[in-house]
Amino acid sequence: MELGYVVAGLVVGFIVGLTGVGGGSLMTPILLWFGISPATAVGTDLLYAAITKAGGVVAHHRQKHIDWKITGWLAAGSVPAAALTLLGLSLLTFDTEAVNGLIRFTLGLALILTSLALLFKPQILKWVSAHRPVRADAPPPVAATVATGVLLGVLVTLTSIGAGALGTVALFALFPLLPTARLVGTEIAHAVPLTLVAGLGHASMGNMDYHLLGNLLLGSLPGIWIGSHLTRQLAERWLRPMLACMLVLVGAKLVF
Repeated sequence: MELGYVVAGLVVGFIVGLTGVGGGSLMTPILLWFGISPATAVGTDLLYAAITKAGGVVAHHRQKHIDWKITGWLAAGSVPAAALTLLGLSLLTFDTEAVNGLIRFTLGLALILTSLALLFKPQILKWVSAHRPVRADAPPPVAATVATGVLLGVLVTLTSIGAGALGTVALFALFPLLPTARLVGTEIAHAVPLTLVAGLGHASMGNMDYHLLGNLLLGSLPGIWIGSHLTRQLAERWLRPMLACMLVLVGAKLVF
């Protein structure tokens, strides 16, 4: 057991359990700082995220913080897209660094804008209801949700980030009336199959350090359990700013 890896897993797991975001965008830079090669860092982080968030799903499900219909719609698009992206990576050769750089910069800007939207969610909903009422009984945007899943599947498989952060953006845009606690729980539930497929794909390419993965999980599993239970204790007015702050930090790191 290496204490540094365990502590890193604990901290990242706690943040993910509390807010639903920050896993890949925090853990991958930490692994690079520890001297892990980029390819191994991406592959290990994806499988780490899948197992860690599976622990968070149990806690959020017990608190009824997961909308399983939305989770299924997202996964119907993201899981096949991740598998096809992995197939493309194994067959094609192109400048992945240039593509990933553009994706990260664009994603960073989107996260900063989304954090502002979350921070001012009550005012935005009030303005929207005045100009285009959001009906609670309106039919759910199933097609748009599946399409969003496809986009998430491609981005997460290429960059190892975005499962939590971009998933939060998508849920907020598609389901503005969804309470923040259910937004966090639903995003974590969807991230599990997506990161599992992407992580196993990278593992099949040799991009995996199982000893490192074990140390990270020693810290992350209790960390996400604690964070997930604190989500229930925090009122909407506290959880929303915390989630917004996490998105700002992640977005700024990606942009700068």
